[in-house]
Amino acid sequence: MITLEDWALIRRLAAEGVPKTRIAARLEISRTTVIKAVNSESPPRYVRTPGPSSFVVFEPRVRALLVETPDMPATVLAERVGWTGSIRWFSENVKRLRPEHRPVDPADRIVWEPGDAAQCDLWFPPCKIPLEDGTAKLLPVLVVTAAYSRFTLGRMIPTRKTEDLLLGSWELIKELGRAPRRLIWDNEPGIGRGQRRAEGVAAFMGTLATRLVLLPPRDPESKGIVERRNGWFETSFMPGRTFTSPADFNTQFSDWLAMANTRTVRTIKAAPADLVDVDRAGMLALPPIPLHLGWRNRIRLGRDYYVRIDSNDYSVDPTAIGRMVDVAADLDRVKVRLDGRVVAEHERIWARGITLTDPEHVEAAGRLRRQFQQPRPVRDSDDDLVRDLGDYDRAFGLLDGQVS
Repeated sequence: MITLEDWALIRRLAAEGVPKTRIAARLEISRTTVIKAVNSESPPRYVRTPGPSSFVVFEPRVRALLVETPDMPATVLAERVGWTGSIRWFSENVKRLRPEHRPVDPADRIVWEPGDAAQCDLWFPPCKIPLEDGTAKLLPVLVVTAAYSRFTLGRMIPTRKTEDLLLGSWELIKELGRAPRRLIWDNEPGIGRGQRRAEGVAAFMGTLATRLVLLPPRDPESKGIVERRNGWFETSFMPGRTFTSPADFNTQFSDWLAMANTRTVRTIKAAPADLVDVDRAGMLALPPIPLHLGWRNRIRLGRDYYVRIDSNDYSVDPTAIGRMVDVAADLDRVKVRLDGRVVAEHERIWARGITLTDPEHVEAAGRLRRQFQQPRPVRDSDDDLVRDLGDYDRAFGLLDGQVS
């Protein structure tokens, strides 16, 4: 077999008109080899005749196991069939066989109509946010993306619990100005899983007149728009940024989204800000009545005069001790009412295990305590009323000293 250099030389000499016999004599090869080199379209290369490999003996048993468990790891397969050779070689052969036994899940192209749907998801920025007690924590960001226009809204929320998820959803829908006809979620515990809906979710969807769609497992295509946005945030929004608080994060994120929504999206060849009005036109009007969302509870205020919201304690006017009070909290404020009158109002704390006390409540408690500890006045006996003895005479029929 000739070398690559000889092959190139033969073709060059033949192109210059040198006779094939002379080329063969010059290179000391046969004239037949020269003819083959001139007529070939590619350089010569050595091709080894394939023979049976060591994997052939194990292949039937590997296939049988893959039929029952298509995702069985190659290392487990090697152990089950008694493979003792190179695990890398075995894994390459398993990788070749696995697609033949794995069920196929085709992904259709989805066409989104204006106003039809919005995709919802939680994004966890790879940065801990400073909280009120000096600690820092990874906090979730609720992201809502209108499927037709790709218009995106987002807000950091304190927890993944249902109360905060619904509060955040309502704030973003109000910012959007209209309600999408469908809200698409994956299996987020605070919203629902399978056929189960978290408490309060059905009432929230009913008030908006929208429909909740909970995606089945392994269906990323139906929520891929918002998930791609999450990856985009980490590469375009996060680099080089620092945050002093959740409020600071929300301010920076909202400002950035206002700019990001004006950028052209390659898949729709338009900017979300240019299509959002068309998207809104197909959505539902917001309900005319305010939604009663958030953390709500009705309790009898104890002597401790504190109420608890999401692991944090907030003081209440102690004059309400022993009476039923209504506790309500949204993403920003905590309010306590007694018969409709506000008896406590605090900024909501996002840290955990914090006690927030209003100095006026402590002062009122001290005043009530001093009043309780003072001895009660005892009435003087001289001031007691004395019954007229004549009443007894008349009762027993004794009049003017005579006995009846």
